[in-house]
Amino acid sequence: MQIQIFVNLYEQVYLTDILFLMTFAEISEKLKTRTVGIAGCGGLGSNCAVALARAGIGTLILTDFDTVSESNLNRQYYFLSQVGESKAPALKRVIHQINPSVSVIAYEVKLDPEHILRYFRDCDVIVEAFDQAGQKEMLIETVLSAFPDKPLVVGIGMAGWGMNDSIHYRCAGNLHICGDEVTEISNEVPPIAPRVGIVANMQANVVMEILLRS
Repeated sequence: MQIQIFVNLYEQVYLTDILFLMTFAEISEKLKTRTVGIAGCGGLGSNCAVALARAGIGTLILTDFDTVSESNLNRQYYFLSQVGESKAPALKRVIHQINPSVSVIAYEVKLDPEHILRYFRDCDVIVEAFDQAGQKEMLIETVLSAFPDKPLVVGIGMAGWGMNDSIHYRCAGNLHICGDEVTEISNEVPPIAPRVGIVANMQANVVMEILLRS
Protein backbone atom coordinates (compact mmCIF):
# COMPACT_ATOMS: atom_id res chain seq x y z
CA MET A 1 0.00 0.00 0.00
CA GLN A 2 2.76 2.46 0.96
CA ILE A 3 4.71 1.59 -2.20
CA GLN A 4 1.65 2.29 -4.38
CA ILE A 5 1.12 5.64 -2.65
CA PHE A 6 4.74 6.54 -3.37
CA VAL A 7 4.38 5.51 -7.03
CA ASN A 8 1.22 7.58 -7.42
CA LEU A 9 2.88 10.61 -5.82
CA TYR A 10 5.95 10.19 -8.05
CA GLU A 11 3.77 10.11 -11.15
CA GLN A 12 1.85 13.20 -10.10
CA VAL A 13 4.87 15.27 -9.13
CA TYR A 14 7.55 14.15 -11.57
CA LEU A 15 6.27 12.28 -14.60
CA THR A 16 4.06 15.19 -15.63
CA ASP A 17 7.11 17.52 -15.68
CA ILE A 18 8.69 17.88 -19.12
CA LEU A 19 12.15 17.70 -17.50
CA PHE A 20 11.57 14.04 -16.73
CA LEU A 21 10.29 13.28 -20.21
CA MET A 22 13.60 13.98 -21.95
CA THR A 23 16.10 11.38 -23.05
CA PHE A 24 19.76 11.83 -22.13
CA ALA A 25 20.49 12.63 -25.78
CA GLU A 26 17.87 15.39 -25.71
CA ILE A 27 19.25 16.78 -22.46
CA SER A 28 22.82 16.84 -23.80
CA GLU A 29 21.65 18.40 -27.07
CA LYS A 30 20.07 21.29 -25.17
CA LEU A 31 22.96 21.73 -22.74
CA LYS A 32 25.66 21.76 -25.41
CA THR A 33 24.76 25.31 -26.42
CA ARG A 34 25.01 26.69 -22.87
CA THR A 35 27.87 28.24 -20.90
CA VAL A 36 28.45 27.98 -17.16
CA GLY A 37 31.04 29.97 -15.21
CA ILE A 38 32.52 28.39 -12.10
CA ALA A 39 34.23 30.63 -9.55
CA GLY A 40 36.68 28.39 -7.71
CA CYS A 41 37.95 24.93 -8.61
CA GLY A 42 38.15 23.39 -5.15
CA GLY A 43 35.78 20.90 -3.55
CA LEU A 44 32.57 22.48 -4.81
CA GLY A 45 33.84 23.79 -8.13
CA SER A 46 35.76 20.72 -9.31
CA ASN A 47 32.95 18.28 -8.49
CA CYS A 48 30.25 20.55 -9.91
CA ALA A 49 32.23 21.05 -13.13
CA VAL A 50 32.73 17.31 -13.59
CA ALA A 51 29.02 16.62 -13.03
CA LEU A 52 28.07 19.22 -15.65
CA ALA A 53 30.65 17.85 -18.09
CA ARG A 54 29.21 14.35 -17.71
CA ALA A 55 25.73 15.76 -18.43
CA GLY A 56 26.94 17.34 -21.69
CA ILE A 57 27.32 21.05 -20.92
CA GLY A 58 28.73 22.96 -23.89
CA THR A 59 31.19 25.38 -22.30
CA LEU A 60 32.71 25.72 -18.83
CA ILE A 61 34.64 28.80 -17.73
CA LEU A 62 36.87 27.84 -14.80
CA THR A 63 38.68 30.30 -12.54
CA ASP A 64 41.09 29.62 -9.67
CA PHE A 65 44.47 30.98 -8.57
CA ASP A 66 45.51 28.06 -6.36
CA THR A 67 47.49 24.87 -6.98
CA VAL A 68 46.53 21.28 -6.18
CA SER A 69 47.88 20.05 -2.84
CA GLU A 70 47.80 16.56 -1.38
CA SER A 71 45.44 17.76 1.35
CA ASN A 72 42.89 18.67 -1.36
CA LEU A 73 42.50 15.07 -2.46
CA ASN A 74 40.06 14.20 0.34
CA ARG A 75 37.31 16.14 -1.46
CA GLN A 76 38.47 17.70 -4.76
CA TYR A 77 38.36 16.08 -8.20
CA TYR A 78 42.09 15.79 -8.74
CA PHE A 79 44.64 13.01 -8.63
CA LEU A 80 47.93 12.46 -6.83
CA SER A 81 49.83 12.95 -10.09
CA GLN A 82 48.40 16.49 -10.32
CA VAL A 83 49.74 17.76 -6.99
CA GLY A 84 51.55 21.04 -7.58
CA GLU A 85 49.66 21.88 -10.77
CA SER A 86 47.45 24.96 -11.12
CA LYS A 87 43.87 23.93 -10.38
CA ALA A 88 42.00 25.49 -13.31
CA PRO A 89 44.12 23.94 -16.11
CA ALA A 90 44.44 20.69 -14.13
CA LEU A 91 40.65 20.45 -13.91
CA LYS A 92 40.40 21.22 -17.62
CA ARG A 93 42.53 18.16 -18.35
CA VAL A 94 40.40 16.00 -16.03
CA ILE A 95 37.23 17.14 -17.77
CA HIS A 96 38.64 16.39 -21.20
CA GLN A 97 39.47 12.86 -20.04
CA ILE A 98 35.78 12.46 -19.21
CA ASN A 99 34.12 14.40 -22.03
CA PRO A 100 36.44 15.89 -24.66
CA SER A 101 33.54 17.61 -26.42
CA VAL A 102 33.18 20.17 -23.58
CA SER A 103 34.83 23.49 -24.35
CA VAL A 104 36.77 24.46 -21.22
CA ILE A 105 38.28 27.91 -20.72
CA ALA A 106 40.59 27.99 -17.69
CA TYR A 107 41.83 31.17 -16.04
CA GLU A 108 44.56 31.11 -13.39
CA VAL A 109 43.37 34.16 -11.50
CA LYS A 110 42.11 35.27 -8.11
CA LEU A 111 38.74 36.75 -8.90
CA ASP A 112 37.87 40.33 -8.08
CA PRO A 113 34.86 42.37 -9.30
CA GLU A 114 36.67 43.39 -12.50
CA HIS A 115 37.53 39.79 -13.38
CA ILE A 116 33.97 38.66 -12.65
CA LEU A 117 32.57 41.20 -15.07
CA ARG A 118 35.11 40.25 -17.74
CA TYR A 119 35.03 36.46 -17.55
CA PHE A 120 31.42 35.73 -16.63
CA ARG A 121 29.45 38.31 -18.61
CA ASP A 122 28.43 35.84 -21.33
CA CYS A 123 27.62 32.92 -19.01
CA ASP A 124 24.09 31.58 -18.81
CA VAL A 125 24.61 30.62 -15.14
CA ILE A 126 27.37 31.38 -12.62
CA VAL A 127 28.37 28.93 -9.88
CA GLU A 128 29.98 30.25 -6.69
CA ALA A 129 32.42 27.70 -5.29
CA PHE A 130 34.74 29.60 -2.95
CA ASP A 131 36.04 28.45 0.44
CA GLN A 132 36.28 31.86 2.10
CA ALA A 133 33.20 33.74 3.29
CA GLY A 134 34.65 37.09 2.18
CA GLN A 135 35.14 35.86 -1.38
CA LYS A 136 31.63 34.41 -1.44
CA GLU A 137 30.17 37.72 -0.31
CA MET A 138 32.21 39.67 -2.88
CA LEU A 139 31.07 37.48 -5.76
CA ILE A 140 27.43 37.43 -4.70
CA GLU A 141 27.31 41.22 -4.35
CA THR A 142 29.08 41.77 -7.67
CA VAL A 143 26.90 39.38 -9.66
CA LEU A 144 23.61 40.55 -8.15
CA SER A 145 24.60 44.15 -8.83
CA ALA A 146 26.14 43.81 -12.31
CA PHE A 147 24.10 40.88 -13.63
CA PRO A 148 20.75 41.02 -11.78
CA ASP A 149 19.04 38.78 -14.35
CA LYS A 150 21.76 36.11 -14.39
CA PRO A 151 21.18 33.02 -12.19
CA LEU A 152 23.81 32.56 -9.46
CA VAL A 153 24.11 29.18 -7.72
CA VAL A 154 26.02 29.29 -4.43
CA GLY A 155 27.17 26.72 -1.89
CA ILE A 156 26.91 27.66 1.78
CA GLY A 157 27.49 25.17 4.60
CA MET A 158 28.90 21.75 3.76
CA ALA A 159 31.61 21.08 6.35
CA GLY A 160 31.76 17.98 8.54
CA TRP A 161 30.04 14.66 8.00
CA GLY A 162 26.58 13.18 8.45
CA MET A 163 23.65 15.57 9.04
CA ASN A 164 22.11 14.68 5.67
CA ASP A 165 18.77 16.20 6.58
CA SER A 166 20.35 19.61 7.10
CA ILE A 167 21.38 20.02 3.46
CA HIS A 168 18.76 21.79 1.40
CA TYR A 169 18.08 24.08 -1.54
CA ARG A 170 16.26 27.38 -1.58
CA CYS A 171 15.80 30.14 -4.11
CA ALA A 172 15.60 33.91 -3.61
CA GLY A 173 15.02 35.48 -7.00
CA ASN A 174 18.05 34.67 -9.15
CA LEU A 175 20.09 33.59 -6.11
CA HIS A 176 20.02 29.80 -5.67
CA ILE A 177 21.45 28.49 -2.39
CA CYS A 178 22.65 24.92 -1.76
CA GLY A 179 23.96 23.62 1.59
CA ASP A 180 23.01 23.74 5.23
CA GLU A 181 23.73 27.51 5.47
CA VAL A 182 25.21 26.96 8.95
CA THR A 183 28.40 24.91 9.19
CA GLU A 184 31.66 26.77 8.69
CA ILE A 185 34.92 25.10 7.78
CA SER A 186 37.45 24.75 10.61
CA ASN A 187 40.09 22.30 11.85
CA GLU A 188 37.45 20.66 14.04
CA VAL A 189 34.79 20.67 11.27
CA PRO A 190 36.74 20.03 8.06
CA PRO A 191 35.32 19.74 4.56
CA ILE A 192 35.18 16.07 3.55
CA ALA A 193 34.17 14.45 0.26
CA PRO A 194 30.65 13.17 1.08
CA ARG A 195 28.98 16.41 2.19
CA VAL A 196 31.05 18.57 -0.17
CA GLY A 197 30.10 16.24 -3.01
CA ILE A 198 26.41 16.35 -2.11
CA VAL A 199 26.35 20.14 -2.24
CA ALA A 200 28.48 20.32 -5.40
CA ASN A 201 26.20 17.89 -7.21
CA MET A 202 23.16 19.71 -5.89
CA GLN A 203 24.60 22.88 -7.45
CA ALA A 204 25.09 21.07 -10.76
CA ASN A 205 21.53 19.76 -10.57
CA VAL A 206 20.18 23.26 -9.98
CA VAL A 207 22.20 24.55 -12.94
CA MET A 208 20.70 21.83 -15.14
CA GLU A 209 17.19 22.63 -13.98
CA ILE A 210 17.69 26.32 -14.76
CA LEU A 211 19.10 25.64 -18.22
CA LEU A 212 16.64 22.92 -19.19
CA ARG A 213 13.67 25.03 -18.16
CA SER A 214 14.81 28.12 -20.08
